[in-house]
Amino acid sequence: MKTDSLFYKLFQNVPELFFELIQETNPSSYQFDSVEVKQTSFRCDGVFLPDENTAETPIYFVEVQWQKDETLYGRLFSEIFLYLRHHPEQQFWRAVLIYPQRSSEGTIDPAYEVLINSEQVKRIYLEDLAKTQTNSWGLKIFKLMIESESKAAQEAQEILREIKQETFPVSSASIEELVETIIVYKFPQLSRKEIAKMLGLADSITQTRVYQEGLQEGEYKLIKLIIKQLQHRFGELSAEEKAKIEQLSSSELESLGEALLDFTARSNLTQWLKQ
Repeated sequence: MKTDSLFYKLFQNVPELFFELIQETNPSSYQFDSVEVKQTSFRCDGVFLPDENTAETPIYFVEVQWQKDETLYGRLFSEIFLYLRHHPEQQFWRAVLIYPQRSSEGTIDPAYEVLINSEQVKRIYLEDLAKTQTNSWGLKIFKLMIESESKAAQEAQEILREIKQETFPVSSASIEELVETIIVYKFPQLSRKEIAKMLGLADSITQTRVYQEGLQEGEYKLIKLIIKQLQHRFGELSAEEKAKIEQLSSSELESLGEALLDFTARSNLTQWLKQ
């Protein structure tokens, strides 16, 4: 999962995180979504849409940029103004750009300088959070995003300890899952069990959505690999054969992966699928 997708997932599940970061308005009247501009190829992946568009509750266009992109501002403002053109009833908007550090920001084109320096646009550099001490659970989540691997596990453990001792505006289960999600994608080389052990969550991590999604992703990759190997040896599989393989459980997929090494003919697969 790309970093921007991870941020958008966090905002989708816990919108309070975004408003904690920008230190503005109540998120209760917003929903996080992606919007497409009709009859164009433009798509804004991160948008907070208010129930009512006012000066106090503007639309927020969110851009998370982890890599330097010299075309970012031109693209972003094109998307915003095309959206506004197609939605004339929407009069109030803000753009929020989130960078890990200032060095990730591209050169500011003079054509967009006035907009970028206006109140319409807020640029946030997460490196600034790393220099400050905070008791805010939301800001600690963002600090965890940019923390080094050597410190990330310790910071995650501290957040998990805190949620067991204090009351938060969202459920402790939601925060726990956010922390687990970040660590899973921060340490892609580790298994879910290793991450569970790292965080002291051996009993709970297998029940979380991020674990289940990771498990499903692993099954999907295994299915693709098995089908590819079978087709390499025996030619294109039928739609029925593919469907049967896709319906297999994790243990059955592993068994098929081992069994196919001994298959010498297409009939071996047919017979195996009938078992």
